[in-house]
Amino acid sequence: MKFLTFLLLISSLFSNTLKKENKWISLFNGRNLDGWTVKCKPEDKSKNFWSIHDGYIEVNSLGVKEHDYVWLMTNKEYMDFSLKLKFAAFKSSPGNSGIQIRSRYDDAEGWLDGPQIDIHPQGSWRSGMMWDETRDVKRWIYPDIPQGDWVNESMREKVPDFYYSDLSLKWNELEITVKGWSVVAFLNGTQITDFNSKVLLTGEGHKKYKVGEKGFIALQLHIHDELKMYYKDIMIREL
Repeated sequence: MKFLTFLLLISSLFSNTLKKENKWISLFNGRNLDGWTVKCKPEDKSKNFWSIHDGYIEVNSLGVKEHDYVWLMTNKEYMDFSLKLKFAAFKSSPGNSGIQIRSRYDDAEGWLDGPQIDIHPQGSWRSGMMWDETRDVKRWIYPDIPQGDWVNESMREKVPDFYYSDLSLKWNELEITVKGWSVVAFLNGTQITDFNSKVLLTGEGHKKYKVGEKGFIALQLHIHDELKMYYKDIMIREL
């Protein structure tokens, strides 16, 4: 009887530990950028494209095209996880953004390697697709098309809702689950990406720059883009 009680106690402790490890945790406190670091080339450090307003993160480079990639990156690495966030997009903003996963920034070269879930307000149909920013790769991997080719609207199996905030603030919801070699992305409840390939995440470039299997999460401001976008309710659950 004592042994059975002991087993039940161990089982309960193990179950509580799993529940604790798998709970949703906020990556943004709504007040400042604690837990995040702006990563960019030295000449862009003073431009302050990333800031906090009314409880959300704002990226704003409107009127400023002379800049390289500027990233807002987590200070912690992640391997298997579910990530969910809300973003507000604007038709008046011609820029591109995206969510980097399992990625790593090279300070010496000013480049962030790794896969990305795209957010493209001017072509909302491609938002949620998967691009690989890794040097020597730089191609769409979901849909999986040859390097140098470009996605088009006919490749989108489902067209999700996409909201713009030019007249009133409306939030889009993006959820990304990364487990093993699987990456699944939902935009406003519609599944866009259903990726599963070890080969496409373990190439020579991925091995060289130590990305694809584990790395940081980052929000993107694309080179030379004029972008205005808001992000909030950024939550993660490690798997």
